Amino acid sequence: MRAHLEAPAGAMAPAAAGEEGAAQSPGPAAVSLGLSVAVVSSLVNGSTFVLQKKGIVRARGRGTSYLTDIVWWSGTIAMALGQIGNFLAYTAVPTVLVTPLGALGVPFGSILASYLLKEKLNILGKLGCLLSCAGSVVLIIHSPKSESVTTQAELEEKLTNPVFVGYLCIVLLMLLLLIFWIAPAHGPTNIMVYISICSLLGSFTVPSTKGIGLAAQDIFHNNPSSQRALYLCLVLLAVLGCSIIIQFKYINKALECFDSSVFGAIYYVVFTTLVLLASAILFREWSNVGVVDFLGMACGFITVSIGIVLIQVFKEFNFNIGDLNKPNVKTD
Repeated sequence: MRAHLEAPAGAMAPAAAGEEGAAQSPGPAAVSLGLSVAVVSSLVNGSTFVLQKKGIVRARGRGTSYLTDIVWWSGTIAMALGQIGNFLAYTAVPTVLVTPLGALGVPFGSILASYLLKEKLNILGKLGCLLSCAGSVVLIIHSPKSESVTTQAELEEKLTNPVFVGYLCIVLLMLLLLIFWIAPAHGPTNIMVYISICSLLGSFTVPSTKGIGLAAQDIFHNNPSSQRALYLCLVLLAVLGCSIIIQFKYINKALECFDSSVFGAIYYVVFTTLVLLASAILFREWSNVGVVDFLGMACGFITVSIGIVLIQVFKEFNFNIGDLNKPNVKTD
């Protein structure tokens, strides 16, 4: 994915520049494939919370553990398939292009929840679904299409960068406080506790997924760096496995206590923000984004967030198109 020949300096520079541009810019086919996989994965991920919540409700009604419910297991399998799809997408296109597309899972999950869980989706919610999709399209148009880290050596350099190491230390400290002190006391009553834990773990999950894809390229090569690539890949796999297991645990804790669509919507906004922050610090993909594209991505993310608010915050409002035609009757 990502032999020096003797030649005149003037001829060598354009060739090198061309090779570097080819290495850092995925072809149109790769970008299209990565986007397609990301969209499908976001829809699959959007169904996971609903299916798991449905399984938890069914099991609670029978007085059994949700681990024995087939609907819960179908949601869990869907989550695994969605994560595999995300992994494939992250290896093909930049992180800042894949992560925001998770917004498509929010309206899909809300529509599914309205049928399976009988959760309300009024006209404002439907408008929110439309805004979320429109914002995702804007994000796709303006997001960077080139990679800033394309080799194992560059990845190792970025992972040891003091700024990124300092960021990870802050994240680890916050996770320890949330998991061992705050969650036991306030987790079941405050949805932001479980969401914060899962979102902060995204600072490890997504960069690890991206890093595994880069390191795996050199594992099977017969050169001195292949051994280092193997060790790096194993470390990232261990980090990825631990973060996914902990996220899985707290996602199910949250679904036992809170509305699935509310959790999914807030989780998307916080998770995406923290993942983009971690990716910006590690991979610096934003360095390839101009002012116009940056403003376009900001507007797209704001549009998505407004759509998500409309889906969730106003879901209890009994409002429909017919109400617009009612006369405004004043009473003295």
